Amino acid sequence: MHYCEVLRNKIIQEKYRITKAEALRLLEEPLEVLTQAADALRTHFCGNAFDMCTIINAKSGRCSENCRYCAQSVHYKTDAPEYSLLGEESILEEAKKQNARGVPRFSLVTSGRTLSDADVAILCSDIRKIKKETSLSVCISAGLLNYDQFVKLKEAGLSRVHNNLETSRRNFSNVCTTHTYDDKIAALKAAQRAGLSLCSGGIMGLGETFEDRIDMVLDIRELGVRSIPVNVLNAIPGTPYADIAPLTNDEVCRMVAIYRFMVPEASIRLAGGRGLLGDKGEKAFKSGANATISGDMLTTAGISVETDHALLQKLGYAAQEVNP
Repeated sequence: MHYCEVLRNKIIQEKYRITKAEALRLLEEPLEVLTQAADALRTHFCGNAFDMCTIINAKSGRCSENCRYCAQSVHYKTDAPEYSLLGEESILEEAKKQNARGVPRFSLVTSGRTLSDADVAILCSDIRKIKKETSLSVCISAGLLNYDQFVKLKEAGLSRVHNNLETSRRNFSNVCTTHTYDDKIAALKAAQRAGLSLCSGGIMGLGETFEDRIDMVLDIRELGVRSIPVNVLNAIPGTPYADIAPLTNDEVCRMVAIYRFMVPEASIRLAGGRGLLGDKGEKAFKSGANATISGDMLTTAGISVETDHALLQKLGYAAQEVNP
């Protein structure tokens, strides 16, 4: 019996939390055996439930932060669109469209370090409208908001806050210097204190090591996060990471599988860059992943909801809200 199979059984039978050393050892396991063991963990802890969400780029460009992968930063010259907060009609129209497509989650994503109280008030009104006129769970990704702002959003009907750690603490300053890893953790903890669930993951392919990827998810696990986006760097012309080669599908599947071992009950969510994998994530969805962001990303094309529904049917998944 392979090491990963022994570890799988221990996790199932004892609800065991694996250590960093054990996660690192999984890097040496045969990929096919590892991914099959991870898929068994997914089946045991999550069944065939699949959490699909879509996002809207509710405020785009002119971001003060210098995240080296991002097309929306003012520090780089890209073709990313630039506009202030969208109006209520545009946001509500998109929410209704996604609700009609059978998507359970809808996330409002805004560029910038944070939002003003005035913008938060506008988004609170948008969220109330969405909750009144659709059955969607509403999430937000709006940078470094504070506790009082999260409380207002929660009262308006928000259920989840997204804020990626992006990479490990050790590697973070290589990726961004205008805010810190601890700034992100503080925002996540403030959202948690306000009664909101958390969504946090990272981007693979930023020059990090496998150890960095594991360290990031250890911190995410410590925070009690139940939705973990796995992004693959989509190298944007004009950014400092424009010339980085894309990761292989096998490398992504290995990390997805290890993340399933690390947080077996989580929604492990294929997100940005999934289209670069060629099979639209099918192999990763058989390696422990059980969630995705469908439709277009912020500044790049994604995979349509209809295409994803067909893929889920093929794989035997049922699209529904998971880990609310």
